[in-house]
Amino acid sequence: MAILTILTVPDEALLKVSKEVTEFDERLHTLLDDMTETLLRTGDAGLAAPQVGRLIRVFIINTGREVHEFVNPEIVEKSKPKLGLEGCLSIPKKRPVSVNRFQRIKVRFQDRDGNYYEGELKGFPAICFQHEFDHLNGVLLPQE
Repeated sequence: MAILTILTVPDEALLKVSKEVTEFDERLHTLLDDMTETLLRTGDAGLAAPQVGRLIRVFIINTGREVHEFVNPEIVEKSKPKLGLEGCLSIPKKRPVSVNRFQRIKVRFQDRDGNYYEGELKGFPAICFQHEFDHLNGVLLPQE
């Protein structure tokens, strides 16, 4: 495994829309392993592939107990939004900003082997999912 370089603003790769993953191979597994090692080193909650220079629809979230991998994620259902503060590894010197996020979401995604899953996320994991999902669409900290 390796520690990856996290891109920061003004790198234009952070503003691009990522492509769907179609190959679930050793390259993807290595990327996910390297992203996990990188995220754990930062102590942060999430990391998306575009933040490490890979424009594919992949991100990971650290819940504190374990790291969860999401490939080709989708949000299929949402609750009411609520305003909260967020920061971002790719904008290291910016203070947290107010962002509207859904407190409960239903999601669909694939794992590293291409298997499909659906589930519901609430609270902090739901907020992290939305933050990393934004990265896949070239969005950095959408403000109210």
